[in-house]
Amino acid sequence: MSQEIEIEFKNLLTSQEYRKLDPLFHSVTPIVQINHYFETPDFALKRHGGALRIRVKQNQYQLTLKQPNPSGSGLLETHQWLSEKEAGLWLSGKMTHVNEITPLLEKLSVHWKELRYGGKLQTTRKETNYQETILVLDHSVYNGKEDFELELEATDEQYGNQVFTELLDAFQIEKRETPSKIERFYHTLE
Repeated sequence: MSQEIEIEFKNLLTSQEYRKLDPLFHSVTPIVQINHYFETPDFALKRHGGALRIRVKQNQYQLTLKQPNPSGSGLLETHQWLSEKEAGLWLSGKMTHVNEITPLLEKLSVHWKELRYGGKLQTTRKETNYQETILVLDHSVYNGKEDFELELEATDEQYGNQVFTELLDAFQIEKRETPSKIERFYHTLE
């Protein structure tokens, strides 16, 4: 198990804005990752500000619980590696107890047996270091939709916000309200 605080800034992009930013990633090899989402039928995780996914990247399976950071800004992410067999059980709707994640779910009053597989979102991701932050350019496809997104991950909220705002201004990109990927995914199911 590992935990980290994620402080990130996001902005949905048009396809033209995506292409405009692409030169910042000229030497980056894109990586394809698939997020498989889980939720209860009554969206208990969402009500608690949480989200649960299995991310498949380079034939590895990582279960991640995102929840509000109890110590301040950002989200607390708890990660647990799964075997291919364990991930397969989850993806086929046969959730299993996961030693590190299950107790955290129960603290949110979410029982792992109530979880249901919601579906997948596939992202082609480009990631690079940028002014002491991590800059990410995503193209995601899910449920017949596609979107483009810029993310900036920082260790300090104020500095990250400054760098992100300056970048958007430099490329003349309008700042947009940007729900998380899981929120965008579940909106397509309504």
